Amino acid sequence: MDRNKLGKDAERSARKHLERSGLTTLTTNYNCRAGEIDLIMQEQLTLIFVEVRLRQHKSFGSAAESVNTKKQKKIIQAARHFLLQNPQYAERECRFDVLAFDSTEALSTPLWYKDAFRL
Repeated sequence: MDRNKLGKDAERSARKHLERSGLTTLTTNYNCRAGEIDLIMQEQLTLIFVEVRLRQHKSFGSAAESVNTKKQKKIIQAARHFLLQNPQYAERECRFDVLAFDSTEALSTPLWYKDAFRL
């Protein structure tokens, strides 16, 4: 299967999982010069910036482990950009979550790391 399609399938599965858990989708695939955020969700008054990761093979580590410090910094910069562009959310509490799929067979059940990293 095409790598881009797998990634989109993982993002769709993650979004559905989060929505079933009571979160509301604000936007998907937010892009700016600083980077990209896969999903921006809301849980009551908390904004949740979500990175979705898929690893077909664990030879390079788990999906969650692939969200290294460099990737975290890019996500944080993109989140700051989002907040500047959307001042109605500027005072909200923010959280950074990772939804990890460690195989293509497990696309229905991600590992959900809430508050995986901070500003």
